[in-house]
Amino acid sequence: MNNRVKNALYSIALVALVFVVWKYRQANSINEVKIEGKTMGTAYHITYYDKQSRNLKPQIDSLLLVFNQSVSTYIKDSEISAFNEGNSFQLNLPYFLPLLEKSKEVENLSDGAFDPTVMPLVNAWGFGPGKKIRPDSAKVDSIMEFVGFEKIQFSSDSVWKEDVRVQLDFSAIAKGYGVDIVAAYLQSKDIVDWFVEIGGEISAFGKNQKLDKAWEAAILDPASTYENLINKAYVKLEDKAMATSGNYFNFYEEAGIKYSHTINPTTGYTIRHELLSASVFAKDCMTADAWATAFMVMGKDEAIKKINQMRELDALFIYSTEGGTETFMSEGIKPMITINP
Repeated sequence: MNNRVKNALYSIALVALVFVVWKYRQANSINEVKIEGKTMGTAYHITYYDKQSRNLKPQIDSLLLVFNQSVSTYIKDSEISAFNEGNSFQLNLPYFLPLLEKSKEVENLSDGAFDPTVMPLVNAWGFGPGKKIRPDSAKVDSIMEFVGFEKIQFSSDSVWKEDVRVQLDFSAIAKGYGVDIVAAYLQSKDIVDWFVEIGGEISAFGKNQKLDKAWEAAILDPASTYENLINKAYVKLEDKAMATSGNYFNFYEEAGIKYSHTINPTTGYTIRHELLSASVFAKDCMTADAWATAFMVMGKDEAIKKINQMRELDALFIYSTEGGTETFMSEGIKPMITINP
C-alpha cells in the first residue's frame, strides 16, 4: 500500500472519528433554558437543562394560573376567597388540601407560631386585601377570637368552620408550594437539573451544568432596600429547597413606628425583636417556607433552640446586635454557606 492510499485512508478514518465524536456530543449535550414571568404578586425565574430545548413557559404559566385560582386571597372567586366568605367549601382543585395538611403539621410542631388563620389580623394590620383598621389592644383581643387553626376542620374533599369570621391566608406558605409544583412538573418532563425561584423561594435540583457545579443562591442582607440589594451570604444548593422570611420590604411606618408584615398568631401583634431574617433549608419548599415564617415569629433564641432539635431542617438566622448584625447557622448547612464580611 503506497503512501497516497495510506494518507487517504487515514483522512477518511479521521473524518469518521470526528463525526462520531460530534454525534456523541450532540446526543449528550443538554441545552440551558431560562424563563421568567409574574405570579402571586411577584416574579419568578427558572433555569433548567433539557436535551430537547423545550420552552415550557406556557405550561408553567398555566399551572401557576390554576394554582392562584385556588389559593390567592386577591382573586375574588378563588377557592380560598369562597371559603373565607362562607362556612364551608367543597375542594375542586388539588392544591388546597396539601396546604391545609402542611399548615396543620407546622402549626402543631411550632406551638402556633405558624398559623394560616391570621387572615383577620393580616387585614387589620394593613397587609392584606381587606381594609386596614389600625387595631388597638381591645380590637386585637376581639379579632383573636377568630384566630386558631383548631377552628378549621377539613377532610379529603372539603373544608369547613363554625364561624364565618374565621379566615385563611396561605401567603406565608403558598410561594413555597408553588415552587414545589413547578419543580414537580419539570421532573415529570424528565428534567433532572433545575433552579426554580418564585419571590425568593427556591428549589434547586441536580447541578448547574453550564458551570459544572452546584446551584448557588444569594441571601439578602436585612439592610437591603429596593434600590440597593446587598447579599449577606451565598449558599450551595444540591437537591434542596430554600425559603427566606424577613421584614426587608414588606412593612410600613406610622407615627414613627415600624410595623412588620409578620404577625404573631398567638398575640395578634406584629413582631418586633432582634431576628431580622430566617432562611430555612428542607427537601421541599413548602416546608421551608412555613418554617421560615414560624422562626421569624418565634424570635432568635426560641428559633435557635427549635432548629437544634430538628434533624430534617437547617437554617441561617440573621439577627441584630448592638454592634450591627450577627448570624447563626445550624450544623448541617455550614459547609454550604459563605458569609460576606
